[in-house]
Amino acid sequence: MERKLHKIDCTDKAVGRVATEIAMLLRGKTKPEFQSHIDAGDIVEVTNVDKFKFTGKKLDQKKYFSYSGYQGGLKEKKMSVVNEKDPGDILKRAVRDMLPPVKFRVDMLRRLIIR
Repeated sequence: MERKLHKIDCTDKAVGRVATEIAMLLRGKTKPEFQSHIDAGDIVEVTNVDKFKFTGKKLDQKKYFSYSGYQGGLKEKKMSVVNEKDPGDILKRAVRDMLPPVKFRVDMLRRLIIR
């Protein structure tokens, strides 16, 4: 199978709109020979992630949670803190949640290059 390289510029685009486009390309749904049990997606290179457009009060109100498994181990971060530290992490989380929870989801995410 042949994997193509797609380059996406994120300047003044919403995170969700870009994430759905990336998820479709990583999964391979744009190809005519798509089958859900085969990993035939393409490689996606994303640039200018620090220039995303956020609408509303997402930066102040949206929170990301992580749970360690222990009692009292729920941690939360605001989207603004994550955006300051690593803006590519916001996109990676959005794309990860849009991909199906199958064993080759990690392989699909490895083909996502964020610059």
